[in-house]
Amino acid sequence: MADPKELSRIRTFLATVGWIEEPLSVSFLAAGEYNANYLVESEAGRFVLRINHGSQLGLGGDQIAYEYKVLQALDASGVTPRPIACHPDPEPLGGGALLMNYLPGDPLIYERDLERAARIFARVHTVPVPKGLVVQADPVMDIARESKGLLDRFAHHPLESEGRQIRAYHRSVLELADRTRSLFADEARCLVNTEVNSGNFIIGDEGDFLVDWEKAVESCRYQDLGHFLVPTTTLWKSDTVLTPAEKNRFLRAYHRDACPDLDFDELVLKTTVMEKTILLRALSWCFMAWYEYTRTDRPLQNADTFAKIEQYLADIPWILKSVT
Repeated sequence: MADPKELSRIRTFLATVGWIEEPLSVSFLAAGEYNANYLVESEAGRFVLRINHGSQLGLGGDQIAYEYKVLQALDASGVTPRPIACHPDPEPLGGGALLMNYLPGDPLIYERDLERAARIFARVHTVPVPKGLVVQADPVMDIARESKGLLDRFAHHPLESEGRQIRAYHRSVLELADRTRSLFADEARCLVNTEVNSGNFIIGDEGDFLVDWEKAVESCRYQDLGHFLVPTTTLWKSDTVLTPAEKNRFLRAYHRDACPDLDFDELVLKTTVMEKTILLRALSWCFMAWYEYTRTDRPLQNADTFAKIEQYLADIPWILKSVT
């Protein structure tokens, strides 16, 4: 439950900036690892106020303005939140703020919604990419480099065995990057979300949407496709591990909607390479976040997230064998 003082501060802020006409009500909606979201209701409709508390891209105080720019670029897709206003200054809410429209619906259910997810990705990946985004032109190496930074963030990490396992896998991904670089050398880049767990999809009668664009980058489509399919993503908010048949069903739907002229076997090959790469990033983030949760005064903490972090770090051998 939200702190009444925080809700009062948000109401005062909204009255000051004049984004929404009063009267209005504010209630806590949800929080991720780096943002807290509040539902704002008024006669003009329902909105989401998003308050930022950190950046996975190393953008510091520019993080919320970055996400706002991404949402502006994606507005024409019809499958993302519509951005309304942005307040980059961390005062008075303790972080930059973004206002967007509220999207009703429920989280994605893998067994039911694979084709709907494919259509969302197809719409997103055809949007013109705005200037000024973080670029990952060499996706395997760029993710390996990002993962190394996560692994090295905290010296003297107590999980020594887990760290050795992930670092050994990091070395294998560096080799994978060398072997597969030519695959992606001429690949057209698009806007990709990179955080596509089932909770970031909204499936509803008014449409299907993908939310949470804080970590969007300019890269190849296969980042999103690989990330969507790996078990570290599917298990994050559900109990699902996709079967080979389900993965094929999703990729067939995406191929049909987004790139029917592309050789399907090429699509599968590049997606599999990125699946192997995304596993490294997922485990590296868990390794880093475990330390933040247990050794630092982290601004946002979630018991379910920490339980999942511990589950993944206990299951490293299985996770690394999950993509072949």
